Amino acid sequence: MENNILLKVKNLRKYFPVRGGIFSKIIGYVQAVDGISFDIKKGETLGLVGESGCGKTTTGRTIIRLLEPTAGEVDFEGENFFKLSKEKLRKVRRNIQIIFQDPFGSLNPRMTVGDIVGESLLIHNIVKNNKEKEEIVKDLLETVGLNAGHIRRYPHEFSGGQRQRIGIARALALRPKLVICDEPVSALDVSIQAQVINLLEELQEKFHLTYLFIAHDLSVVKHISNRVAVMYLGKIVELASTYELYENPQHPYTKALLSAVPIPDPTLKRQRIVLDGDVPSPFKPPTGCRFHPRCKYIKPICRQEEPKLIDINGGHYVACHLER
Repeated sequence: MENNILLKVKNLRKYFPVRGGIFSKIIGYVQAVDGISFDIKKGETLGLVGESGCGKTTTGRTIIRLLEPTAGEVDFEGENFFKLSKEKLRKVRRNIQIIFQDPFGSLNPRMTVGDIVGESLLIHNIVKNNKEKEEIVKDLLETVGLNAGHIRRYPHEFSGGQRQRIGIARALALRPKLVICDEPVSALDVSIQAQVINLLEELQEKFHLTYLFIAHDLSVVKHISNRVAVMYLGKIVELASTYELYENPQHPYTKALLSAVPIPDPTLKRQRIVLDGDVPSPFKPPTGCRFHPRCKYIKPICRQEEPKLIDINGGHYVACHLER
């Protein structure tokens, strides 16, 4: 249902100019995100996966306007997020927060944990004074599994997993509706990853959160996501429910990604699909289907015409000429 959609992304593009020559003129553009569309329902987790450099992080940062879009629309609760005035954008931003990949680089080393987590409370006038701020921050620290007594410590005094919990507490301070999780566990040890993922699931249920979960680890995405979108070179090539995507992948790129996921049962064997060549440059992407230089099922039309993302089976979207 349309009224159940919290975020709708329409034809989103983000290009970065490339300059060259003596006068540093623009000689082209890196097409980091090139015309992607999807929506996220209230209370669900949409996983966004793909190789490094495919545009996942750029997508998340452009949605929240940490990067200004080149084109497209992002509707949040029915309003175009890109056309809001500064005053209205400030109010809406309370409802969209982000958890960054680097649990240390995203925290100001000169600020205490209390100031890091509580800064947004003062900016948005949620609290009247520091005493109110500290009470909320202590509650947030305990909510994410940290000691409230550590409120005056600095980021370097915590482990990687604890620092990421600080980042999660900061994202939750304004009680947002949507949280963009930008590879929140990729910098952590495997043993800590599971703890953080379980924490995110608990918080989602407790605070009725909606997640855009960006990652390159398909096993992590499978565990936490309701639906999964697969990106390749700035495009979404497949989008389906988690079960449907993992059990019945249709795009050759998705099949190759899933064939590389380790199976915990040593008695089961899976044929590994090895892709030829490297990922093409987003500065000069291939014509037609961007995956065609590495696809073993290539047809003449693949070189000439870009496939559209179409629904092949009740919510299972695929951008591939093989499905036509």
